Amino acid sequence: MSDRAVLIANLASNLVALLILLACRRWPRVGRGLFFALFLWASQVNLRFALTRPGVYLDYARWAVAPYRRFILGPFAQHTTEIVAAIAVGQLAIAVLVALRGRAVKLGLAGATLFLLAIAPLGRGSGFPFSLIVSGAALLLTRHPIESTLAADLIALARRRRA
Repeated sequence: MSDRAVLIANLASNLVALLILLACRRWPRVGRGLFFALFLWASQVNLRFALTRPGVYLDYARWAVAPYRRFILGPFAQHTTEIVAAIAVGQLAIAVLVALRGRAVKLGLAGATLFLLAIAPLGRGSGFPFSLIVSGAALLLTRHPIESTLAADLIALARRRRA
């Protein structure tokens, strides 16, 4: 990916991060839906790339801080498919937990926060400061009690629109 394409992707991802933050602050149900969509999307992209094009993940070393760069070019390079597939499973677990209710949502948001903070040292490769902004959005969502599942919220919304 060219430097220009990375810059455009970085700007776009940070715009998305600000929209997620706004949604989590003003419309927590929408924010939760965006977290679900984000982690479900990331899970399938990472699993697909892990299985078909694992070498693309080595490009992240270019922007990562030194300890992450050494890990990417060392152990990660030797086991990219396995590590990224495990990350994809974790992202899927976050999406599922966020779609549930009560404590499960809090656990999913905690997982999202930890994951997002863990990828921040990838720098531009993780759309920095995208992950910091979205981890803040996750923390905002934890302040709201979530007593219904995402599916129940969507069904209720559909019924209100039909009425």
